[in-house]
Amino acid sequence: MSDIDKGDSLKLAELLGSLSYALDMTEGQPEGHCMRCCWIGIHIGRQIGLEDAAIWGLYYTLLLKDLGCSSNAARICELYLTDDLNFKHDFKLAGTNVSQILGFVFEHTGKNVGWSKRLTTILNIIRNGDAIAQELIQTRCNRGAQIARKLRFPETVALGIHSLDEHWNGSGHPEALRGDSIPLNARIALLSQIIDVFNFSNGQAAAMAEIRQRAGNWFDPDLVSAFEKVAKIPAFWQTLNSQDIDQAVFSLEPADFSMPLDEDYMDDIAAAFGQVIDSKSPFTAGHSERVAFYACAIAEQFNLPEPQRKDIRRAALLHDVGKLGISSCILEKPGKLTDEEFLNVQQHARLGEEILSKIVQFKDLATIAAAHHERLDGRGYPRRLTADQICLETRIITVADIFDAISAERPYHAANSIERTLEIMQGMVDSAIDRKCFDTLKTVLMLPGLE
Repeated sequence: MSDIDKGDSLKLAELLGSLSYALDMTEGQPEGHCMRCCWIGIHIGRQIGLEDAAIWGLYYTLLLKDLGCSSNAARICELYLTDDLNFKHDFKLAGTNVSQILGFVFEHTGKNVGWSKRLTTILNIIRNGDAIAQELIQTRCNRGAQIARKLRFPETVALGIHSLDEHWNGSGHPEALRGDSIPLNARIALLSQIIDVFNFSNGQAAAMAEIRQRAGNWFDPDLVSAFEKVAKIPAFWQTLNSQDIDQAVFSLEPADFSMPLDEDYMDDIAAAFGQVIDSKSPFTAGHSERVAFYACAIAEQFNLPEPQRKDIRRAALLHDVGKLGISSCILEKPGKLTDEEFLNVQQHARLGEEILSKIVQFKDLATIAAAHHERLDGRGYPRRLTADQICLETRIITVADIFDAISAERPYHAANSIERTLEIMQGMVDSAIDRKCFDTLKTVLMLPGLE
């Protein structure tokens, strides 16, 4: 039975704050990045006198600023012939003048390909740099705002996420907004992001020097001045750099403006983060939703109680959340993975469990979702569980996941018919997948509307 249904209290801030660690991974940032940005940005908002209603919108803009970041990962790998996670991490630390940007491009583009191909790629980026930046940022901004709306947030939050990369002097993207035409939430979020990136990597002095240098071009100078006042408070930095940042951030949400976290909203949140996960690759669009659909259909055939079916649906939607921490260069590779690459891919199960385990009420989901690559014969991962250690919920999700992975197109294989998919899966019965779950899947596929 879901821990939510047992009456345990879970707040929206705690749920989305914990899930924000998944967004940190897809941006290649150290864990807690969005949490720390929230701590920074809310202090700026309070320093400039925002009322609680505005603070509430800013709070979720900061926690969820990177909602759309998974959507450009594969394209970064394609355009720059590089690892998207390291690229994104290092780009935030790159300088802002032309020579620094060119240096970044030369250093990070095509390091593992032949010189001729690397040079051709670099020249293409130099010639089309602004159009490439516009494409990547537009994709991310549109997707992030779309998911924010799906999460029922008001336009102030959606537009704050959409305009994260706009610059005070009009040199940003996607709309080249200037000055006060940039939503306030976006201005605060970008400033908070840079403060955290430089503070975490190089310390307080480096962060202060960087924002002073960018005041008036990237950043609203009044917001930089406001942060200068915040920065004089020793307790601010102590909390920012502490291990207790989560609880400190949770305490910042204005209680009078929080949305009720009912069962339907929980489902919407799981579905929204399923979209974040699937956006990591053009080959996985809709994967999490389909796995949840097949898994729920199997669960219904088993006549499982509603709370158990809810757990299955949410775990299915979130089963691949750890893939946000795996480079798209590996996930998109058309050929056979090396042993090292396969070990890297296997880490997604562990990473997913770590993220979901941050939510006390999601403990059951973390266990169910993390085991979807375990096998009945004990040869799966990440823990090499044996049949007696794999619960029914996981067995159902595993069958649904394998069916969708084989039937849909992937970088390493073409799409397969239902008949061919089931034929392949038949060879996995009793070793990788549960016989009863497989037989029930076949029954489900014969239901009206599923042919």
